[in-house]
Amino acid sequence: MADENAPEPAMDAAAGEDPVLGERIRGLRKRRRMTLAQLADSAGLSTGYISQIERNLAYPSIPALVGIARSLGVTVQWFFGGAAPVPQAEHGYVIRRGNRLRIQYDHGIVDELLTPKMSLQVEMIYTRLPPGTESAESYSHAGDAVGFVMAGELEIWIGERHFHLREGDSFSYSAGEPHRYRNPAEREAIVLWAISPPSF
Repeated sequence: MADENAPEPAMDAAAGEDPVLGERIRGLRKRRRMTLAQLADSAGLSTGYISQIERNLAYPSIPALVGIARSLGVTVQWFFGGAAPVPQAEHGYVIRRGNRLRIQYDHGIVDELLTPKMSLQVEMIYTRLPPGTESAESYSHAGDAVGFVMAGELEIWIGERHFHLREGDSFSYSAGEPHRYRNPAEREAIVLWAISPPSF
């Protein structure tokens, strides 16, 4: 049942610039023959929130996109935005910096997929968190996760544990444990994640 207390979507001036995410969610939902209400009920979100995401009027939170992906039977990786054509010799082996697949969430958090193949047993994600942003409520997914703070600071909650990490620190956990994170600092945080098997 849709959660009436689900967080309202954060409206962003940039919303609508990249139509890939909303179009992919809407297209997959229709292929699954699901109504907006059915998807909202399954993901525990409001119908209006999903409608705004599909129409590119709002970016989802990370937990919201995890719930949508689960309800549609895919991983979050499936929704990463399209990229420019890749030279045949590099396909499946190399991702150039300017050609990363990306997702933008609410509050400006951005994930970029660094893994050239969707079929590998590990995925790497480059995350940028603006000052003060967080992943919202705790969420979980299958697999194990390892992270490295490349710049700035990161607070992470794993179950009941809380850690304050700084540039150069690393961490790991079972992604099945509820977790959330935020950037407590006044400058951007950059985190490199590895998740195995790919489930995010």
